[in-house]
Amino acid sequence: MATPHNTANMGDIAETVLLPGDPLRAKYIAETYLEDVLQFNAVRNMFGYTGTYNGKRISVMGTGMGCASIGIYSYELIHFYGVKNLIRIGSCGAIQEHVKLGDIVMAMGACTDTNYAHQYKLSGSFSATASFDLLLRAQQMAEKKGYSYVVGNVVSSDVFYDESEEWKEWKKMGVLASEMESFALYCNAARAGANALAIFTVSDSLVSGEGMSAMERQTGFARMMEVALEAACN
Repeated sequence: MATPHNTANMGDIAETVLLPGDPLRAKYIAETYLEDVLQFNAVRNMFGYTGTYNGKRISVMGTGMGCASIGIYSYELIHFYGVKNLIRIGSCGAIQEHVKLGDIVMAMGACTDTNYAHQYKLSGSFSATASFDLLLRAQQMAEKKGYSYVVGNVVSSDVFYDESEEWKEWKKMGVLASEMESFALYCNAARAGANALAIFTVSDSLVSGEGMSAMERQTGFARMMEVALEAACN
């Protein structure tokens, strides 16, 4: 059935979905990596596609930026379309010296400065964590291919241009990188009993001030997408 944000029919979307923030990156993934592609959504230009990768049916859909946006799309995918496995792919900013440009960051857990979990009326702080099975598959694939990666906590922030430099406090807690979506995705998945994982390419460093070039982004993102696709299929 259609939702306010998705015109797909039941069955149009695979049980495993890759979730880049940028809908044009979803289009690129579909055209570059998938076969027998069907576009199932274009509402608000948030493109979604289903195809096959190494013989397995996989979907890819944009989510926009921030917990509020991915919260809407991931909720609908899980509750209206029966999606079981959700893999977020995107970029992040390193907040530790040992996390380098181009590294793949796998979010074992997601901290946050958002109020997203308030809706669950919990009496304490919720620890938002990845699916161990998806995380293990991604780690094994990166190891097999010899890609540089790190596994640990990220922080999902509501603020991109942060005047407070709050990231320095998260750095003291050993958090690897800053991004904007994982916490909401992990909450939605946990609440519904689905599996979720967030994988990132380090595109810039808040510690050193460095940033990747366009060519470096293309190469680094390709490695991340390859790891995500292989993890989705195994």
